[in-house]
Amino acid sequence: MTSLESKAKAFLALHRPGDPGVFPTVWDAWSANVAVAAGFSALTIGSHPMADSIGRKDQEGMSFAEVLTRSRQVVESVEVPVSVDIESGYGLEPAQLIEGLLEIGAIGLNIEDTVHREGGRLRSAQEHADFVGALRQFADAAGVHVVINARTDLFIRGVGAEEDRTDRAIERLRLAAEAGADSLFPAGAPESELRRLTGELPLPISVAAQPGVADKAKLAEAGVGRISFGPYLQRTLTAETQRLLARWS
Repeated sequence: MTSLESKAKAFLALHRPGDPGVFPTVWDAWSANVAVAAGFSALTIGSHPMADSIGRKDQEGMSFAEVLTRSRQVVESVEVPVSVDIESGYGLEPAQLIEGLLEIGAIGLNIEDTVHREGGRLRSAQEHADFVGALRQFADAAGVHVVINARTDLFIRGVGAEEDRTDRAIERLRLAAEAGADSLFPAGAPESELRRLTGELPLPISVAAQPGVADKAKLAEAGVGRISFGPYLQRTLTAETQRLLARWS
């Protein structure tokens, strides 16, 4: 586990508020190698682009076993740290999730509070924090500081009144931080709320940026600590591929 722990520590060190680590979101060995060749020192695997790559739907259309099979192919193809989006946990126990990720060599995870296998219900703030805490407990017991990116879907799903949505997101993410998260992901948070989120939350804030549109310097100035691309890199490549193929169809 020594090499995994060193990778986990190296990955965590790249989460820098105001000087964010950029971790391209990949979905297979090819996209992973393209990103590493471009000079990136850590990667994320996104549930949406990975599901698309095998003809499945996002929101746990893949089983955890399938996620591990695909993720292993990525991890074994590169030397850099790799974090895996495990959605809401596939109905499994935290110990099973940590064991599976470490077995394939992944050193980070993204965990969200939408429970897809239960009709898309939102975990309560404390329930989500407890899940994060259990993930931390089993990772620590395994001797690897798995980097936990705790996500809330309040913004992206438009849950509740807009006027206090940021207040509720901060409450949720603070609990996740106290439970052992390493970074906090208010998915879909408007850019206008980033300064408040980065100012009031105790850990680096993660955002999913559109690679052809977003401005790294602007996100850094807002205090963001981690940038990935979610489904947007694959979507951008899809549009460019369609443009090229249209010349031949």
